[in-house]
Amino acid sequence: MKKLSMISQVSITFEQGCDKYILNCKQRNLRQGTINHYKQSYTQFYKYFNREMLLSEITEQTYKDYVVHLCSTIENDVSVNSYLRDLITTFHFWMNEGYIPYFKMQAIKVDKHTIDTYSDSELKVLLQKPDLKKCKFTEYQCWVQTNFLFSTGVRQRSLINIKVKDVDLFNNIVNVNVTKNRKPLVVPISQTMANVLKEYLTYRQYKTTDDYLFCNVFGEQLTKSTSYHQLYTYNKSRGIETTGIHRYRHTFAKQWILNGGNVVALQKILGHSNLAITQNYINMLVSDTAEEVNNINLLDKFIETRTYKMNMRK
Repeated sequence: MKKLSMISQVSITFEQGCDKYILNCKQRNLRQGTINHYKQSYTQFYKYFNREMLLSEITEQTYKDYVVHLCSTIENDVSVNSYLRDLITTFHFWMNEGYIPYFKMQAIKVDKHTIDTYSDSELKVLLQKPDLKKCKFTEYQCWVQTNFLFSTGVRQRSLINIKVKDVDLFNNIVNVNVTKNRKPLVVPISQTMANVLKEYLTYRQYKTTDDYLFCNVFGEQLTKSTSYHQLYTYNKSRGIETTGIHRYRHTFAKQWILNGGNVVALQKILGHSNLAITQNYINMLVSDTAEEVNNINLLDKFIETRTYKMNMRK
């Protein structure tokens, strides 16, 4: 006799289950970007799972088989894990709703890679102020954004949502209200950055302080794609082939550490929820800091430099 299990007697299809989770995301007021990310993942899932497949047919082996399928069709382990995380989250929702039985799932192990950053020589080129008598507003604004991204480490979403009223040049801070974890940040800026913004605001031609700090050619809020395209074009125009807005965040963290910045302060500025995330940044910068460790050589500060001979014994 078959044992009773905590699975709903009324099963639904795989596609209906995905739709239910998207509705749940909307009810929890998740950002549209997050919801779109899940929808994109579901498009990938439908290539393997039959949309009409009943959720009651899903077992632990179903998940394991899909892991093998992804690993054999996608070379990038990071992309594989991205899909798996979305599937795991969706499966957990179905488990809690009683559509599928509980079983353990985990993502695959991936090798950690060093973080890409801008080199010192690239930064010198990118941070070179344009001739205000000859350049267009877009180029000038890109220069200001480059200064801002490099000196604060904010994310692109935060950057395009900063308003003029969020800039406090009296206290040299910028209030960042749109963040990844939805917790507002107070980001300190240097006097140099404050001077750059003070000059920029004289050219911004904003109507009210509710206008966005950085805008498109019509003075409206930047979209993510427009923001990326403008900075991509800016880099290329200066002969810098490496591009990427998030690369400035990595560069800021690297330069902060190399210049003796406090790790706890870095965590607060970056808006990380815990120190472990910040530490992960530092760990991936170890290869870059190896030369610094050799140059500083802390041992030389406390012991007399001597030549040591190693005795080799058979």
